[in-house]
Amino acid sequence: MILIKQYRCVHSSSCQCTKGHLSEDVIFLVFNYLNWNPKLIATLSCACKWFDDLAKRVLWKEFCRTRAPKMMLDLQSSGSHSVDGNWRALGKLLIYCSGCKKGGLFNNVHIPGHFVYRTRFSRTSGKSFLLPQCRTDVLYVCDPCEHLDQGEEGDLGFFRGIFKSFATTNIKRMLINKGAKLHPTEVCPYCRAKLWSMLQANMIPQSASSRLGSYEDGIEYYVCLNGHMLGICTLLPLSDSEEASEKE
Repeated sequence: MILIKQYRCVHSSSCQCTKGHLSEDVIFLVFNYLNWNPKLIATLSCACKWFDDLAKRVLWKEFCRTRAPKMMLDLQSSGSHSVDGNWRALGKLLIYCSGCKKGGLFNNVHIPGHFVYRTRFSRTSGKSFLLPQCRTDVLYVCDPCEHLDQGEEGDLGFFRGIFKSFATTNIKRMLINKGAKLHPTEVCPYCRAKLWSMLQANMIPQSASSRLGSYEDGIEYYVCLNGHMLGICTLLPLSDSEEASEKE
């Protein structure tokens, strides 16, 4: 069932949504039983502004905690009860490969965004995307989502990540000190914030391509004002020995 989001509803005493309405505690228990199903959370958000607010404050937060418990504990270990860009944006980042459109962030590449069943985010992998002077920053990055045989573009991989406490990171300080320009038109697909190009800022270390298994000159990624990262890389072909081992 597709619901049209009703932004005008504030769930006041005169609102039709209040008839037979369940309390927040009951809704919490229902979604706990449903294991914080993201599709059902998104459907509930479309009912009215009140349900949308409940989903952003509570349901997406519990979804993130269930999907990536260790990462969530680390992201909140600084004492914050929220995360940069809100819980819904982080929930989407955990399960959605943004892809790209022609004329967008990655020029002429057109690959539709899609949901992914399971993604592993690694703090250790994140260090490979940081310059030596920024290695004290905390960045979680997922393995690339592979899109093979893309014609002249070859085998492509999309990756995404998130910084812990981005406002206080060395990486943000360097971007500001360099006078890095924000993208004039494109925004983060997860939180709609403006984006910095790490390629234009000349802040992509060689270790990033090694971690991804890509060509050194075939990697590009952006970081938004809330610390979400999204990127693309051209994957190296498998060697004969690697192909053989995979067949085994």
